[in-house]
Amino acid sequence: MMDAVVVKAGGRALLRNMRGILEDVARVARERPVVLVHGGGDIVTEYSRRLGIEPRFVVSPSGVRSRYTSKEELEVFVMVMAGKINKEVVATLNALGATAIGLSGVDASLLKAVRKKRIIIVDERGRKRVIEGGYTGKITEVNTEVLTLIFSKGLARVVAVAPLALSEDGEMLNVDADQAATALAKALKVKELVLLTDVDAVYVDGTPVREVVVDEVPALIKKVGFGMNRKLIMAAEAIKARVGKVIIAPGTTEAPLTSALQGKAGTIIKGC
Repeated sequence: MMDAVVVKAGGRALLRNMRGILEDVARVARERPVVLVHGGGDIVTEYSRRLGIEPRFVVSPSGVRSRYTSKEELEVFVMVMAGKINKEVVATLNALGATAIGLSGVDASLLKAVRKKRIIIVDERGRKRVIEGGYTGKITEVNTEVLTLIFSKGLARVVAVAPLALSEDGEMLNVDADQAATALAKALKVKELVLLTDVDAVYVDGTPVREVVVDEVPALIKKVGFGMNRKLIMAAEAIKARVGKVIIAPGTTEAPLTSALQGKAGTIIKGC
């Protein structure tokens, strides 16, 4: 088990509070190494539209909504995620005094994935359809050695990871930030995985839920909206793989990571 914390900062939280999130990451990194996986889907959407590419989103039979990544949009995804956002994050962290390195999942084969050849979606009429899978992937392997080396040699206190992965055929794939953060937390066997988002907690029937036992997740998935259902699925995966706990917390408040780790904000998902 690595004494590090894995943090996923959602794109909307970063848009609203990048400085606050990164200041707190830098603060936590003085005590423990931080693996920071960043989102940025809204910024990818913005740049795709600037280039005349209209983003497409699909819904799975289980109700999970995700971006459909065409070859054209993959190019934008790589430029924005591994380029613009990743380097802005790294530049800010270094300016704050936290030695940071930026990687994508492609670098040193940090994240390997299998390309989804076909996917099942639910169309606007509620019918199931099979379509070509595009350039999205399911993570199958994490190269923990590169992170262990970086932290053990003191090369950095924070590694900022863009959610891309490498396929067995050498293709770059979009794997989304929730999946990437979960895979890293599972492989590193960390005590905490923190998912910083743009809402205060997991809400059910308008009421925030402060603590969830992993066995309760299947029932909750049906009661929360798009995006949050996926986070709960990922959280359950992490707990079952012996990550200590998962915290879904707001990234838009002051000291968001510290507040989450201290149990002062968000929803905690834990084992039975």
